[in-house]
Amino acid sequence: MLENPHDLARGLGHQAEAVCRYYLSNGRRQGNYWQVGDARNTPGRSMYVRLKDSPKGPAGKWTDAATGEHGDLLDVIRESRGLADFADVVEEARSFLSLPPPEREPIAPGRKEAPVAAGREAAQRLFSMSQPISQTLVETYLRARGITALHEAGSLRFHPRCYYRSDEHGPTETWPAMIAAVTDLSGKLTGVHRTWLDPDGFSEPHLGRAPIDTPRRAMGELLGHAVRFGLACDVMAAGEGIETMLSQRSVLAAMPMMAALSAAHLSAILFPVTLRRLYIARDNDPAGDGATSTLFERANSAGIEAIVLTPRLGDFNEDLRLLGLDALQATLRVQIAPQDVARFMAAA
Repeated sequence: MLENPHDLARGLGHQAEAVCRYYLSNGRRQGNYWQVGDARNTPGRSMYVRLKDSPKGPAGKWTDAATGEHGDLLDVIRESRGLADFADVVEEARSFLSLPPPEREPIAPGRKEAPVAAGREAAQRLFSMSQPISQTLVETYLRARGITALHEAGSLRFHPRCYYRSDEHGPTETWPAMIAAVTDLSGKLTGVHRTWLDPDGFSEPHLGRAPIDTPRRAMGELLGHAVRFGLACDVMAAGEGIETMLSQRSVLAAMPMMAALSAAHLSAILFPVTLRRLYIARDNDPAGDGATSTLFERANSAGIEAIVLTPRLGDFNEDLRLLGLDALQATLRVQIAPQDVARFMAAA
């Protein structure tokens, strides 16, 4: 009988290919892996799921090379079905495995159920051990990417020796890192995002990121949450990357912004109750197209006006770095509502 999340994940792993074909139908098998865009079943090839047990790990473990996120098939069910409550994930998994409902063991008086919060607690510890970014390598990294608008950036911190492992069997390394707090609508920290940095790598192609397989990874609870810059109000902007949103803040200095960290998470962000107009900063790629479409429909269904902002190049940080601040300002000026030009945009 499969009674706990670990056993459920192993049970799903024994049927890994069937799980992938059902929940990640936009992907396909490549050797011993299933490749797809992300855990929300976006078309693409950046995420790979191990289909058989191997020395590198058990079947069902997956990694998203684009974001550094990783997990098991319970995470796939949660993301692909958009389930926020873990109890619903367990119910869906048991249904797929054709298992009967579990018998619930009574809880002894005075004993609490163990919280599923190890990732959140680790994220809180890492953020608390980090330091403000002023006069650190994080500030150097962001400025190398053309970003000088670092006001209201308390969600970003610097860790001089952040642990990194390429996988669960790889050696442990330490690199400097930018640590970003992921918070919920109440401001409570639910996770962190790490960008490992190279003190000597501020030229193409790395532009300051460490020369490792996955220089960006997240931990904790991300679904629905974001890295936030500025206080929520009636008008906000949301996009995928931290650098993308900070680039927009170079022009829209007073507009609150959210970085969801991936296309999948952008499509699932939760809306502040004050929000009336949402600017969606899309990336020019297929994953960005899908996330933008989903978020646009969700916002409209919630009675929120949604306006899509499109960069001239791949993303808004590329626009800032390669085209310049004046060109970025011109691009955004014609896409945002006239009343928001006067309210949020610095005079040219």
